[in-house]
Amino acid sequence: MKAILERFDSGMHFVMLDIETMVFFEEKGSKRAISIIGEQRFHCAFMPKKEGGFFVNIGSKICNALGLKLGHELEISFEEDTTEYQFEMPEEFQAVLDQDPDAQAIFISLTDGNKRGLIYLLSLVKSQDKKIERALRIAEKLKAGVHSPRLVMK
Repeated sequence: MKAILERFDSGMHFVMLDIETMVFFEEKGSKRAISIIGEQRFHCAFMPKKEGGFFVNIGSKICNALGLKLGHELEISFEEDTTEYQFEMPEEFQAVLDQDPDAQAIFISLTDGNKRGLIYLLSLVKSQDKKIERALRIAEKLKAGVHSPRLVMK
């Protein structure tokens, strides 16, 4: 579908979804998908807009990589997200969970949103050593009863 890159007052870029896309995913019972813009593929959620309709956030990393600016018309398509967490599980975190059955059991019991939030915290780190450190920290926090991604790094 063709869409115009818009921006909220907060600075976050987004595109509005067309009705056909929403109907297709609603019939599947899914509010999450893989977005494709050019060569960029990323996990996304279909978010309701106060004024009506649904939108998808387009992060600054994607905008910068594709040279997108406010008001650009772009071609965006969507695929059903069939990954387990609707986010790519970092190898480092999976390895920590595989070696720590208590942390893994707690992680599995979390809401889907909290799982994605914790995985997202790991995706923010580029260095493999830092990812391992963060994965170990998250596992310890889970076992200490801290399950919210907002609190786990405090």
